Amino acid sequence: MRSRFSATLGVALSLLALPAAVQAQSASLGDFPAQSVERQALDRIVAVVNQGAIMDSELEARLAQVRGQLAGRGIQAPGEAALREQVLERMIVEEIQLQRAEEANLSVDETELNRAVRSVAQSNGMGLEQFADALEADGLSLAQVREDIRRELLLRELVQREVASRITISEREVDRFLEQQGEAGDVRYRLGHILVALPQSPSSDRVQAAQREVRRLAEELAGGADFAALAAAHSDGGQALEGGDLGWRAAGELPSLFVDVVPGLAVGEVSEPLRSPSGFHLVKLVERQGGQGMAAEAQRQQARERLFQRKVNEEIETWLQEIRGQAFVDVRL
Repeated sequence: MRSRFSATLGVALSLLALPAAVQAQSASLGDFPAQSVERQALDRIVAVVNQGAIMDSELEARLAQVRGQLAGRGIQAPGEAALREQVLERMIVEEIQLQRAEEANLSVDETELNRAVRSVAQSNGMGLEQFADALEADGLSLAQVREDIRRELLLRELVQREVASRITISEREVDRFLEQQGEAGDVRYRLGHILVALPQSPSSDRVQAAQREVRRLAEELAGGADFAALAAAHSDGGQALEGGDLGWRAAGELPSLFVDVVPGLAVGEVSEPLRSPSGFHLVKLVERQGGQGMAAEAQRQQARERLFQRKVNEEIETWLQEIRGQAFVDVRL
C-alpha cells in the first residue's frame, strides 16, 4: 500500500505486496481485449521456485510498491538492477515459505483474518468502510489487501510452527538475564542493520570476499555515506528495503551478537564489523530511550518475553537461509 497507511498487525507487515491478478488457465484469448492479450503475451517467468514461478508482472507490481515505500521513508532507492535483485530475492523467500505452509496444510481462519483487517484499518484511524474507500482512491481494493494480510498471517503461523515452537526459556535463563541486565533492563534502542551474508559452510574465498565487502561498506559509512541508502542497496538482511531499520529493541531483546556492542555506541555511531554464522554485520545506534527502573513484580515476566523474542529473532535468519538453500531456485532476470 502507499506509504500513508501504517499497516501493523502486532507483527510488522513489512510489505503488502500487490501481485498482478493471475488469469484463469481455462480462459480463452478471445475473452480479453487486444491490449490485455498483448500484456499477457509479454509477461514472462523471472524465477522458478521449486514447482512454482514468479512472473515479471508480479515483480513489477512489487517494485512499484517498494519504490513508493522507500520514497515515503526518504530513503534513496538503489540502482534499478540492484533493486530488482533485492525485491526478487525477497519474493523468492516468501514463495518458499508459502509453499512450506501449503505442504503443512496451514490456513488462516476467516474470523482471525477479519479481525486483522479491522486492526489494520483502525491503526490508520479508519473504520472498515473508510479504509476500503481510501484503498480504492489509491487504485487498490479491500479484497486485494485482505489476501495480502492473509498471506502475512500464514507466514506468521509458519514461523510459529517451525521456529518459535522449538524455543524454550528456563527459569535459570530468566535469573541470569535479570542479573545481567540490572538497571539497563529498561533501556530501548532503535537500530539500523547491514548484513553481508555467508552461506552455510562457506569457503575461505567466500569469507574473505564478504570481509572485503563489509569493510568497504564500513569505510563508506565512515566517509559520510547514508546508512539507510547503503542498507537498501547492499544489505542481505530482511530489513534491507526498509533501510536496514530494525525498529526499537529493549536491552533484553538485542541479538546476542549485539548485546556487548550496542550499549557502548553513541547515538549515530556504527559498530565495527561483527561476525556471526549468518555473515558479517554492521549495526548503527539510531536512537536510545529509557534507563528508569520498572516495577519489580513485572520484571520476571518481561524478562521471559524478551528472552523468547531474542531467540526467535536469532533463529529466523538462520531458518530462512536454511530453507532458501534447500529449495530449487532458477532466477531468470
